[in-house]
Amino acid sequence: MENIVLITGASSGIGYASAELLLKHGYRVYAGARRVGKMSALAGLGAKVVALDMTDGVSLESAVDFVIKNEGRLDILINNAGYGAHGAIEDVPMAEARRQFEVNVFGLARLTQIALPYMRAQGGGRIINISSIAGKITMPTGGWYHASKHAVEAYSDALRLETAQFGIKVVLIEPGPVRTEWDNTALVNLEKYSGSGGYGPLVRRVTTKLRAGYRAGAPGPEAVAAVILKAVRSSRPAARYAVPFSASVIIFLKRLLPDRVLDWGIRKILGV
Repeated sequence: MENIVLITGASSGIGYASAELLLKHGYRVYAGARRVGKMSALAGLGAKVVALDMTDGVSLESAVDFVIKNEGRLDILINNAGYGAHGAIEDVPMAEARRQFEVNVFGLARLTQIALPYMRAQGGGRIINISSIAGKITMPTGGWYHASKHAVEAYSDALRLETAQFGIKVVLIEPGPVRTEWDNTALVNLEKYSGSGGYGPLVRRVTTKLRAGYRAGAPGPEAVAAVILKAVRSSRPAARYAVPFSASVIIFLKRLLPDRVLDWGIRKILGV
């Protein structure tokens, strides 16, 4: 059974829920995150806890080395770590924009580079990249986050085509609103960078809509974990899975509607 898993961002939210679910289904899970202390319960369930900083290349290499030394192989890499650097594009400092890409794109890409030679040598593997519907549709005050997720989408499509010849399957998971710590972090950054000044009124409307969206029926991270498990276990996984159903509807509307109509709808909802 191909059951050796390394998952990033496992200290909370989707990463934690996925690690927990995979452990329950018999997978050997290496749970990586900066906040090691928040993974003690996972360790109690049998996970191997790994200190992992997505912006530190040495940390990424050490994490994969730890898995290989213990198991001799790495079957499944789940690139889950990420955060939202929200704020108007005019306001977000370039240093923060670069950090957004370092965590959400370049850290993911470097960890994948480190894992790929082992997967090729063993004749296969699986890479699950956690994207977002933010990689398909863009909202105001989230430009840098959306740009990073659009990049993950394109990167994953290329990777899937390149590595299929080696028996490596690459899958994108595209969550919509899910109740995690993500929205709190995004809203803190949004207020920090654009809460006052010219974009202040827009920020207040976006904040209200985001909070309402996350509170009104948004599923917990367990819903995404279940889809990740499906992608891991499927012999022929889809290239991408949107979750929950509302995310599929949003992506469908994006494909269907002209940009002008979509822009009008978004501006109407936000009152801008």
